[in-house]
Formats: sequence, structure tokens, C-alpha cells
Amino acid sequence: MGSKWRKAKLALGLNLCVYVPRTLEDSHPISDDSLTERLSDASLLSPGNRDAARWRPMTPTPSSHGLRLSRSSSKSSRQTCSICLNKIKQGGEHAIFTAECSHSFHFHCIASSVRHGNQICPVCRAKWKDIPSLAPSLDPPPRQRRGLTNSADWNFRDDASITNVRHLPLQAQRDPNRPNVMPAFQATEPAIYDDDESLNHHQPEKSSSDQIPEDSSYGSAIEIRTYPEVSAVPWAQSYDSFTILANLKAIPASKSCPQTPRAAVDLVTVLDISGSMAGTKLALLKRAMGFVIQNLSSTDRLSVIAFSSTARRLFPLLRMTDTGRQQALQAVNSLMANGGTNIAEGLRKGAKVMSDRKQKNPVASIILLSDGQDTCTFNSSSNTNSKANYQLLLPLSIHGDGFTGFQIPVHTFGFGSDHDASSMHSISETSGGTFSFIETEAAMQDAFAQCIGGLLSVVVQDLQVIIESAHQSVRLSLLRGGSYPNCVSADGRSGVIDVGDLYADEERDFLISVNLPVEASGFETCLLKVKCVYKDPLTKEISTVEDGEVRINRPETAGEEAATVSIEVDRQKNRLQAALAMSQAREAAEQGDLSTASSIIENCRHILGNSVSTKSGDMLCFGLDNELKEMQERMASRHVYETSGRAFILSGLSSHSWQRATARGDSTDQSSLIRAYQTPSMTQMLTRSQAMLLASPPSQTLTQPLLYWSSKPKAR
Repeated sequence: MGSKWRKAKLALGLNLCVYVPRTLEDSHPISDDSLTERLSDASLLSPGNRDAARWRPMTPTPSSHGLRLSRSSSKSSRQTCSICLNKIKQGGEHAIFTAECSHSFHFHCIASSVRHGNQICPVCRAKWKDIPSLAPSLDPPPRQRRGLTNSADWNFRDDASITNVRHLPLQAQRDPNRPNVMPAFQATEPAIYDDDESLNHHQPEKSSSDQIPEDSSYGSAIEIRTYPEVSAVPWAQSYDSFTILANLKAIPASKSCPQTPRAAVDLVTVLDISGSMAGTKLALLKRAMGFVIQNLSSTDRLSVIAFSSTARRLFPLLRMTDTGRQQALQAVNSLMANGGTNIAEGLRKGAKVMSDRKQKNPVASIILLSDGQDTCTFNSSSNTNSKANYQLLLPLSIHGDGFTGFQIPVHTFGFGSDHDASSMHSISETSGGTFSFIETEAAMQDAFAQCIGGLLSVVVQDLQVIIESAHQSVRLSLLRGGSYPNCVSADGRSGVIDVGDLYADEERDFLISVNLPVEASGFETCLLKVKCVYKDPLTKEISTVEDGEVRINRPETAGEEAATVSIEVDRQKNRLQAALAMSQAREAAEQGDLSTASSIIENCRHILGNSVSTKSGDMLCFGLDNELKEMQERMASRHVYETSGRAFILSGLSSHSWQRATARGDSTDQSSLIRAYQTPSMTQMLTRSQAMLLASPPSQTLTQPLLYWSSKPKAR
């Protein structure tokens, strides 16, 4: 076939790509197995190529007829471009490139693939010696060339962009003894990523009627509720540790004003395309990225970083207009798996895209997916289980800056049983993101859908909770809420919790421990004042919302009211108790003591089962018990723990410490009992994803109401 290819070019004197049909005389039978192996991931997902693995037509052209360029004899008219997954039409509006292995593609698709460093056929993975180039042709116009027959079959509308064939130098071809070397001829990247597409939209102007009154909760994006541990304590009784719950809920502006736009997002996805991602994994990653691309709006921008042994930026931050989506889909569909795993380099380039931005959308985030362990940053002599070593994977620009909050959260996704769950959890924990465990390949798109469902609904930014004592004898001793940075003043009179961003309808619960003094006068005690300070992501205005003072009754004797424990407070105590048990069980399991780890989980389940909130039928506690039970099952043996137990526990810890939904096990299924913290926007995006996968209308995907563990408590 190669000799025919070269003879055809020499005979015609062309600098174009031509199609040389296979003849019956020089053809040999091809087995079904070999055909299946030659099909690429993208072509297997293409509707036009689903039957290609079973049957592939031969062109019945006698060899005596030589080269025939007529439309009827070309297989291109019956093929699908395996990069963009659209039909190839001979004589259509797009130029066609037919490679030396006889597979055809749209020219602009394969040229984009070559620019991103790929030099093998996306269908059969044959190494190409001649690759397409976008260099302008120096030959005369096609109609003036000698020996060109059937010129009507060629598309002359794209003469300026029809490909030259560039011969690949032998020294640039890949050395089979160096499997971790990235393909040559990568597109050069600028030293500074200042080539992002401009935002092209303006901040909304506020009218006088939109002004938020100072020190008022009218029209605010935050709702505050407080709940004391008990509503009454005898006046002569005191407590060293009395618990108060502060519940915050983000209220989307669209509920009061449906015309309010949402905050636009700058999203960078850092994707693992190492050799272990080859096959179905890469195909499903492309499908999941296609879902993300299709669900971003024209005000959102996306950039993709692909990494294996090294990393490269596929394209700068592009607005997801129709043109931007097409460019993004072509770049993602051109990805091929090879090489090692260099997570640090992928994150470095992802952070550079964010830090070099000239213009910024209100919301920014990085998504990292990997199915393996970093093989380039750590050496065999280093202790890769040390959390300090994992800091090497994160560039300084996305580190948490002490108490001032996180700059760019990295939401990590560990794929399969071979990924490094400890490093992925450490990256997300340090940057303020979440860690999700994608156990099965089919769950990848749903995991991405849940994540972007939240990112596309941010209504509050830079949220801080400020707690102040309202009584001269009351002192704060402890603030508990998970991984959120917090501090209490030296005199115990005030405390601050740094929360950051909140999605629409998302809730946060914090337990505040104070001392309760004896109250000699009056019938009640004022304990605390709680207020929130936050930034509106659209207007950039800083707003303050204050709740009334937290008070409890101080009767002379204890009655039924004093003996009634708040279910809301007890629920959050159970959540923190479960998170602590998960952390302790993991530490024991890492030391090889699985029996102790299982005992810790069992004891926690016993405590939760006897709690007031569990006995009252609280759904969060019911979900926690089922999650702890599954963790026990994933500690049945060392092998089970290594393959799935560690990742499942760390993903659960990430969810409960940040009070944000993560994917683990079957948590994205509608029938799952482990679905804590899902918001309506996440559920809507999950519904859309599952409807697409099932090829059914979204209304038929969910057949029963969703259960939200963060149920609305009744204020006291």
C-alpha cells in the first residue's frame, strides 16, 4: 500500500492527498479480530462505524483501471470522520485527507490533531511517514495541474487550506524503546498564556431599586438560622461546653428575579492521557468532556490540558460559543493515549492558564482526572505516602494562602483501581476542592456532570462567618465544621470561619462550643451574635447579613423543654462523629490493622444508631450508616482496601469535611443511599447526563423524588 501511495503522488505530480482504492487482486482477507483491534476509540463510539468491526466493504475496482477519483468509487462518501464524528462527503464543503493507511478524515480535523502532536492514525494506529500540514501550497491551482482527471470531484472552495504532505524525518519518529516520550511536532506554546478569548460581556449595571439596604437581610443571598443544643437551661445550672448550631443557606437570586444571569465560569480541565488510559477509558473520557463542553454557555470559557510524560495545552481559554464548542470537541477527540503520568506538570500548566489571564470570569476552577500514579515527580527513594511530598504536585499559585482563603480550587477525580487516591485527596484538600472516586468507567460522565452542576450555580463568594459573644461571661472555645479554616480570638470573645464559595441552595453547618454561665437575673440568656460577610459574584459588591441574638430560656426548674435535645444539632454531631471515625479507620488501615479499622467503624455505627436524630428517622444519619457499612465491606481484605477501600473512604471524607457532594460508589445513581449534599442544580445536571446516556427524555430519567440529606430544619 505504501508503494502505491508514493507512486500515485509521483505519477500525478500533485502535492495533494489522493485516495488509492484497494483492489480485489491485491487484497487479502482481513479477520474480524484484526478489524476490531484497528478501530479507534472515537470510531467505536461513532454511530456510522458501529458495524465496522463486523464487516468492512472492499472496493471492487480492477487493478487495470488504476487510480479512480470518482465519487462513486471512493469509500470516503460512506465513512465517518473518527475525529469529529461527522459524515465525510466527497465534494462537500470540507477538504478530505486520506492517509497512506487508506483511512479518510476531514482535513481541518486531522490537521488539528497533528498540531496537537499526534502522528498515528486515529483508526488503525498505523505510524504515518507523511503527515498533513497547514503550510500554504506553492503549486499552481488544481485546475491547471497536468494529469488531473475528474476535477469536478475535488472541492475547490478550500484551495487555500488543502493540505500539503510533509515527510516526517526519520530522527523524529518515535523510538519503540522509549514508551514515555511524547509525540514530536507538538504545537509550540507561548511563554505567557495571554492568548485567551476575550470575555465580550459586561458586568450588569444596578438600578436604584436593586440596592441592598445596609444591615438588612432583604434580598440577601445568605439565610442564617441558629439552634441551641437545648432551648432551656435552669438559671442555676452552668455548662463548660454548650453547643450552638449555625446553619447557612445560599439563596439564588433567580428565585426572586428569574432574569438574573448566573456567574460565568473559567474552567480548566487537566486530563490524563497516559498509556493506561488507552481503549475504553479514553473513549469515555472524550464522551464525558463532550458533555461538559455542550453544557457550558457562551459566557463560560474552557481550556484543556492533556498530560502524560509531559503536558501540553490543547487550546487557550475559549468561550463556549458554537465555534468554541466545535474547536474544543475537535481538540478533545484528537487525543491519543501514550506515555507515563506527570500530574505535577499538568497542574503546573493548568495553574499557568489561570494565573496568566488578562480577563477573568467571576468563577474559576480546575478539574483534574487521572487513573494512575505520578511516575515523573516522585522517585523510588522518596516516601510517596508522605503528605509533604504531595505538595510537590501543586504549584504555589493554587496553594491555599493561609487564612485568606483558597485561590483556585482543584476538584480531583480518581479513575479506576490503580490511581493514587492519597495524592488526589491531598491535592483537593490543599486547594479547597473535592475528591471524587470514579470506580466504574460508566460513572465518569455523571461524576463530571455533578461537579459542573455546582460550578455553574455559584451565588456567593468569599463568605466569612463572624461569631461574637453577646454576654459578658460567655466565651467561645471551639468552632467545628470540617476542613474550613477558622480561628477563635485569644480572649474567646469572637471567632471567624472562612467558607469561600457557595452553590445555589447549598447549606453549611457549623457547631459552636461556648460556656454557659449561671444566670442570676432575668428569664433568658443572650449567648451569641452571628453574621455573614460575602461578595456577590456578578456585582462584586460586599454584603453583610446579621442574624438575631441566640437566646435560651432560663427557668427556675428543669422542665420538658430543657430535656428536649435539638435534632438539628444532634444530626451535625453525628456527621462530625462519622467523619472522625472515617479518618481514624483509614489511619489504622494504612498501618495494616484492618480489624481495628473495622472496629472503629462498627463502634461509630452503634453510636449513630442510638442517637436522637437517627431514632427520629433523620435521612442524613440513615445515609451515614449505609456509607459506614460499605466502608466496612471495603476493608474485608488488604486487596479490597487497596483497590477501592482507600479511595472510597477518602472521597467520603472529602464530602463530609467540605459538606459538598462528591462521587463515590453509586452515589450519582437515583436509587443510592449515599447522596449527601446534592443541590438541585447538581441533580438537574445529573438528570441531563443520565437522560443522554439512556437516550430518553430527561423527564423519564427520574421516576421518584430525590432525597436530600441536608433537609430543611425547623428553626426554633
